[in-house]
Amino acid sequence: MSVLQPPAIRALLTEMFQAAIDSAAPRCSIARFLPPPPKGRTLVVGAGKAAASMAQALEDNWSAPLEGMVVTRYGYAVPTRAIEVVEAAHPVPDAAGLAAAQRMLAMVQGLNEDDLVICLISGGGSSLLPLPAPGIGIGDKQAINQALLASGATISEMNCVRRHLSSIKGGRLAAACHPARVLTLLISDVPGDDPIDIASGPTVADPSTCADALEVVGRYGIALPPAARRLLESGEGESLKPGDKRLARIETHLIATPQMALEAAARVAERAGIPVHLLGDSLEGEARSAGTLLAGIARQVADKGQPFRPPCILLSGGETTVTVRGKGRGGRNVEFLLALALALRGHPGIHALAGDTDGVDGIEEIAGAVVTPDTLARAWAQGINPAASLDGNDGHGFFGALGDAVLTGPTLTNVNDFRAIYIG
Repeated sequence: MSVLQPPAIRALLTEMFQAAIDSAAPRCSIARFLPPPPKGRTLVVGAGKAAASMAQALEDNWSAPLEGMVVTRYGYAVPTRAIEVVEAAHPVPDAAGLAAAQRMLAMVQGLNEDDLVICLISGGGSSLLPLPAPGIGIGDKQAINQALLASGATISEMNCVRRHLSSIKGGRLAAACHPARVLTLLISDVPGDDPIDIASGPTVADPSTCADALEVVGRYGIALPPAARRLLESGEGESLKPGDKRLARIETHLIATPQMALEAAARVAERAGIPVHLLGDSLEGEARSAGTLLAGIARQVADKGQPFRPPCILLSGGETTVTVRGKGRGGRNVEFLLALALALRGHPGIHALAGDTDGVDGIEEIAGAVVTPDTLARAWAQGINPAASLDGNDGHGFFGALGDAVLTGPTLTNVNDFRAIYIG
């Protein structure tokens, strides 16, 4: 086994993160899922942080005429020839996303059985494709979204509420395409890879109910506008359920997932002679709790050689949450890392990198950060209190001051969080 020095450790963790991102690039995976061109039209729609790069990859691998529109995050557009790319806001929706959703729903009207709709869906689509149910304004939608993001609710819980307050999610986009065939290609950013939770499932059946959405709202104390509450309490916001005949011609494929990305990262480490132990691709819960927990496991490995012998790397993915109490610059991955560093207490030989594979941790254009054995000591030397930074949800401020932020720029894909802990 190899034993690496600190500069080589950081380089290895960075290379692993990049490998995870690269494995989820649409250009690497989309071609094998494409059918022959249909007798009728080919219409392309979609939403998400990877929607533009998916559209570009589709065009490069499609031999017949096509048309359509996808919506992606500001700054994530790439050149396309026939498919229009619209940019909108994430994680809180805006008027540009609303207009795009309205146009998209109108675009799929009047199709017939010979037509094919290719729907390109990736993480972020819930915010990028906001079309509130009748009686709910975009301002209401923004307020609900902000409250959900700050509540500590899981992504599945948040999307349950979003689906039942929408005119396009929860299978409604696919219903509007009926009787055309619909092929949905997904890049998963959610624990468990359930299609209904990727962009809130605009083209798949939804087994959850308005009652489930109300339970989430009550559990986290989310204030709902009167019209939204009436929609849920009356059942008028019900989504399309399994067995609905309008969804009979739906075909769905996952083209990139967190597990695939973690396996690509593991291969990088193994080529360097470092064993990798994959702890799971769907870890959830509070980011700071996950940091404390994984620090305990890392210390047991380093000090006792249990359950693994060092040197090794602990690798995990998923999507943690942050209950916002402070006024810092946030980010669930940097919150995880700050809690990890505090629990490690400068343990020698343990390094970590965590980041969001879309290049944006929270709302900052920063992917994540790196923890080293001297992280806490360097912070104190600059007069920065690590515990106070964590209490204030200021992970980005903390790691930025230390020069340990990880910047990737827009990655044009998204398979959620990446966490690697090196134990030497």
